[in-house]
Amino acid sequence: MKELFEDGTEKRTDEEKECASKEQNQIEQTGSITSAKGKHVIHCLSVIGQIEGHQELPAPAKTTKYEHIMPQLVAVEEATDIEGLIILLNTVGGDVEAGLALAELIAGMKTPTVSLVLGGGHSIGVPLAVSARRSFIVPSATMTIHPVRMSGLVLGVPQTMTYFEKMQERISRFVESNSRMTAARFNELSRQTGELVMDIGTVLDGDRAVREGLIDELGSLSDAISCLYALIEQGKNGS
Repeated sequence: MKELFEDGTEKRTDEEKECASKEQNQIEQTGSITSAKGKHVIHCLSVIGQIEGHQELPAPAKTTKYEHIMPQLVAVEEATDIEGLIILLNTVGGDVEAGLALAELIAGMKTPTVSLVLGGGHSIGVPLAVSARRSFIVPSATMTIHPVRMSGLVLGVPQTMTYFEKMQERISRFVESNSRMTAARFNELSRQTGELVMDIGTVLDGDRAVREGLIDELGSLSDAISCLYALIEQGKNGS
């Protein structure tokens, strides 16, 4: 039985304090944490801000560095004690190839995975959201679907357009393979005019993202964790 202080707070041993300190440091440094206090041991991974690829973004920008996430995914897949992975997304998008690399890694994991879109899962965040075995979105979240675009110097030659088309095809094919939305519908939504002020494309709220077949379910954190637990138990039962 745990000892309590006079104010009702729980007394912790030096070992428990050290463990809590390590967990806090892990969250601050990597945006992830392994939780072993629930029904199953699950790892929580966050994809926040802009996905940083081969180039570093300015210091004030909130970023998720893909070279930090990739080894974490490998570690989760190899860990014998981690039973499931939940991915929390609130991203504006970012580097296309870095985002696709992460999405392909998640989609290829044997470890049960569930994603939850909070705030936004825009641009290349869309493939990341659908890469999990089961995807959720909160009602207030939105997802922006638009064509591939590039900033900086672009050569005005036919090969540039061909490159963009092939990149768009890679994204739409991945979305089709990992959700209930067809590539044709994804491309149609990405080319809508009149909805985005400075761009073409479509913004889907949580309810519409589910109705369009992009996301599996509308739900909260507790719904996502319950689903992950169910996937873990199905795996253990061999079903």
